Amino acid sequence: MSLSESIKANPFVKKMALKMLIPANDFRPRLWIRLFVNPFKHKRGKGSIIRCRTRIDVFPFNDFHLGDRSMIEDFSTINNGVGDVFIGKKSLVGIGCTVIGPVEIGDNVIMAQNIVISGLNHGYELIDISPSDQKTVTSKITIKDDVWIGANCVVTAGVTIGKHAVIGAGSVVTKDVPQFSVSVGNPAKVVKLYNFENKKWERV
Repeated sequence: MSLSESIKANPFVKKMALKMLIPANDFRPRLWIRLFVNPFKHKRGKGSIIRCRTRIDVFPFNDFHLGDRSMIEDFSTINNGVGDVFIGKKSLVGIGCTVIGPVEIGDNVIMAQNIVISGLNHGYELIDISPSDQKTVTSKITIKDDVWIGANCVVTAGVTIGKHAVIGAGSVVTKDVPQFSVSVGNPAKVVKLYNFENKKWERV
């Protein structure tokens, strides 16, 4: 069993470790973690860019990987506190986006502005306890290669978006999206599919 697994398995040790990593009443890592631990723990590919006005709230107990020549634009937030975040090669996280793990983003993915991709949910079933104090539930989001997601979209936990799919601006993706498709709306629905026989995009 690794050190991180041992810490996670012991509630008391886990609580003490989190106090060392995260300031009270906060959700981002302490400065010493950001400066002296994360650069050695997490992987940034060759030629990758993280703009200076982003919030990279990543912790050493989960993984964060940014592929070669990928970019995270200003005012975005990346958080791996409840799950790993992997971003492939030559992918773009646009201005003001939020990515909360567990999330895996492929190569050559375009994310426009103000997109929320979150693999995290809060429980709400116990009516005498605020949702903020109930157990968190995670389900991995997978975004395959060559996907284009328009501005102001939301991708909910557990969704898989297939290769070369396009998500129209303002859409809310609550179900899996097939590859080589165009989806729009709230909730997002497939409106076009690529026909490989006649090599055309066709309306559904």
